[in-house]
Amino acid sequence: MSQLVDRTIAALRSEHDDLAGLVRTFTDDQLAATSGATDWTVAQVLSHLGSGAEIGRAPIARAAGETVAAEDNQTIWARWDASAPRVQAEGFLEHNGRWLETVEALTPEQRSSLTVDLGFLPEPVPLVTALGMRLSEVANHSWDVRVAFDPDAAVHAGSAEVLVDLLTGPVSFILGFVAKPKELAAPVSVAVPGAALVIDDSVTVVEDLEAPSATFTGPAEAFVRLVSGRLKAPYDKGVTVEGSITLDDLRRVFPGF
Repeated sequence: MSQLVDRTIAALRSEHDDLAGLVRTFTDDQLAATSGATDWTVAQVLSHLGSGAEIGRAPIARAAGETVAAEDNQTIWARWDASAPRVQAEGFLEHNGRWLETVEALTPEQRSSLTVDLGFLPEPVPLVTALGMRLSEVANHSWDVRVAFDPDAAVHAGSAEVLVDLLTGPVSFILGFVAKPKELAAPVSVAVPGAALVIDDSVTVVEDLEAPSATFTGPAEAFVRLVSGRLKAPYDKGVTVEGSITLDDLRRVFPGF
């Protein structure tokens, strides 16, 4: 599991460096552009990621022994929401950078043993779960930013590979929140890049499956975007599903968040 922690942190660093390089070049007009999350501008996506980094750093830092002053989440969100787009972008650079510095500084023992009280789950979770949830946020919202200016943008391949592994275990519970298996009339199993998707009374991602009833053909990043509701036209080029289910069926199961 410690190897998966290291891979997740490395993917988060790569995501930050890539997105930060773009953000530093954005004009005010680009910050005001509609993002891939169509209800938000590019600046608002960056605000979401920045406020999430500010809120999410505190419980990890506390678990590692740092004293962090408590601040109400609503207060943090209100401050970010009231900020100008340029301030939101600069805040993302600052707070996501601080979040990364915090997790990159964790020792090997801390990476393997820490549990983190995120505050909104029933009990503290292993560090890998907290990191995996953050990678899911960052990878998908980074795509939201990049696709505003590049219709062929993809979730980074390295992040997608790690996320598929995370979905088979440490963050599998996310599927219980985002998936709607009752949209299908009968159970199905789907071969997907690096894993398999099983949809019956619930939705799970498993490492392997014999004789799936359908096959999802496309890169791992397309599967990650499917799960987050981002595999929609015109951003679904080259993706096909053959067998007992269609791509539109799968999109109903994963309407997005």
